[in-house]
Amino acid sequence: MVKVIVVEDHEIFRKGVITLLEDIKDIQVIGQAENGEAFIKLIERIKPDVVFMDVRMPVMDGIAATKKGLQIVPSMKVIALSMHSEEEYLEQMLEAGAMGFLLKNVSMTDIEKAIHTVLSGNRFFSEELMNILASKFIKKPETTTSESIVFSGREHDILKLICEGYTNVEIGEKLFISNRTVDGHRAKMLSKIGAVNTVGLVIYAIKNKLVSI
Repeated sequence: MVKVIVVEDHEIFRKGVITLLEDIKDIQVIGQAENGEAFIKLIERIKPDVVFMDVRMPVMDGIAATKKGLQIVPSMKVIALSMHSEEEYLEQMLEAGAMGFLLKNVSMTDIEKAIHTVLSGNRFFSEELMNILASKFIKKPETTTSESIVFSGREHDILKLICEGYTNVEIGEKLFISNRTVDGHRAKMLSKIGAVNTVGLVIYAIKNKLVSI
């Protein structure tokens, strides 16, 4: 049974997500919270496998709550819930440790896919959100095609670990290279695909099937 907590300040939407979750086999909603601070207090008592986290909330937002929450329960997987207008916050959620990203017009199918994907150790973006983020964060020149972009073996290794949620420090430790070397490879990959940040890099990798999800 997968234990889930929903963190969302709007009660009607929070209850709607919980209703969808309760209809999915092997999912148990073990708690809910209206903001990040309440969530932190909650996970000091109960330990979730998956958390659906609103990005923008009063008292403590989803970015801070994700960072603090993962310090308390490192094994939990956070799936961010965002509005169309909140794409700029998603890179911060990515850096905070979120593994999944859904728009708030979420379907049961997307919720189920997101849960299974993040529990397998991979990132998940809903198709609609992926297309929005690709147009926003990947500014590839028109003369460049995906087929003409080639990553080295080392770049593939680093890209895979980025998509699995590892930090630069953790990637360096796993591959026995320095943080500066990881940064250098990341910068080269961003330049090759025209991505403006890590969100664009992850989206590109998923859309072009450079990593398995």
